[in-house]
Amino acid sequence: MKPVKVIIETPKGSALKYQYDMNSHLFNLKKILPAGMIFPYDFGFIPGTQGEDGDPLDILVISVFHSFPGCVMECRIIGGFMAEQTEKESGHKAIRNDRFFAVPVLSTIFSGIKSLKDLPEKTLSEIEKFFIHYNKMEGKDFKILEKMNPKKAQEVLNGE
Repeated sequence: MKPVKVIIETPKGSALKYQYDMNSHLFNLKKILPAGMIFPYDFGFIPGTQGEDGDPLDILVISVFHSFPGCVMECRIIGGFMAEQTEKESGHKAIRNDRFFAVPVLSTIFSGIKSLKDLPEKTLSEIEKFFIHYNKMEGKDFKILEKMNPKKAQEVLNGE
């Protein structure tokens, strides 16, 4: 599969959530996570895409290093969570808000990771719990509908 370009908004290990502003082309501090809660891996978006929420599609980049807001890297899609997010403020209207997973093309340590099945189950469970609790803090429910393999994730990315 063809690699995708990813722009990192929030680096691995950060308790500060940044968000890229498409109009100003700057990164804004969006929120501060509660004590003890951090992003488990680099979190960003795939430019040129758009989810149901109007934002570019979200992606978690699994690697041993952490980058910085604005870092652009080529990544290989390894799968994702097809997910639904319900906001209490909007009358519990559910919208799709998928999460894609990738590894950096330049990573030699994760070169053997081709799909979510290659990750330890504990890692996937921790990531799932992170997204559930992160959304709960914002008054949102986050429900995983399906775990996508790389082919399915690529099809969703392509709008198929």
